[in-house]
Amino acid sequence: MPPPKTLYDQMDSIGQGAYGVVYKGKHKTTGKIVALKKICVPLTEDGVPMNTLREIGVLKQLNSHNHPNIVQLLDVCHGVQTERELLMYLVFEHVDQDLALYIQKRGEFSSLQVRNMSHEILKGVDFLHSNRIVHRDLKPQNLLVTNDGHIKIADFGLAKTYDFEMRLTSVVVTLWYRAPEVLLGVPYATPVDVWSIGCIVAELFRLRPLFCGSSESDQLSKILRILGKPPRHEWPENNVAISWDSFDNTDRVDLKEIIPNLDENAHDLLTKMLAFDPAQRISTLEALNHVYFTEEPI
Repeated sequence: MPPPKTLYDQMDSIGQGAYGVVYKGKHKTTGKIVALKKICVPLTEDGVPMNTLREIGVLKQLNSHNHPNIVQLLDVCHGVQTERELLMYLVFEHVDQDLALYIQKRGEFSSLQVRNMSHEILKGVDFLHSNRIVHRDLKPQNLLVTNDGHIKIADFGLAKTYDFEMRLTSVVVTLWYRAPEVLLGVPYATPVDVWSIGCIVAELFRLRPLFCGSSESDQLSKILRILGKPPRHEWPENNVAISWDSFDNTDRVDLKEIIPNLDENAHDLLTKMLAFDPAQRISTLEALNHVYFTEEPI
């Protein structure tokens, strides 16, 4: 279904995920190339849900800061409306590639490139956290890379609308970057994003994902094979989807055995980001002030 004819021409599909289809688009007047994200918003008796309007308002407010590591929302367009849902297009700045493709194309990064990209990811996520936004689905496919190698974070906000989309789709969202507390089905907050960043930074070093599980239980098992099984008191107690007793006792594996090219400071930062207990995990602000980012250029 095309976007409003008066504003944009819809071009090729860029990608399809749990949160809807993204198209390349072109502004009819200016010729500016954009990314059009099509989402379906469930309607209530009062029309568009207040939480959706509120979340779009937050996205627009973030734009006023013009943060260099956040993809810019340029416009919001209404499409066709039925009794049950409203088709909407979120118009974002267009960036040609995501980090997954960038890793595949480049094949190798210098220590300085890894540090610079890691720093930009953290700066963007710290900005979201300072505005009370938890991304919840950070992965290389949601990190866009500009032609000059800078990172821009996409696919944040509209969490409740996205939840609705996820219930309607058969697309399987990857588990590989999910924090233990999400896999266990317990309440979570900003530390989930720090865990995901840790997984992504590890991938920048080793050029392949760190934890590749096929289910929630398998993902947790792969995490514990490296981190070691935590003591029982660190395992969440109430309403946990998977019990502590489900896993064998395992010893911690030094990350340097898995990522040989880690230097001491990068090793220390990754270890603090990939803490099993979210209460022990470093924050984005603490990570930005870590010696890994303040040492002399590598």
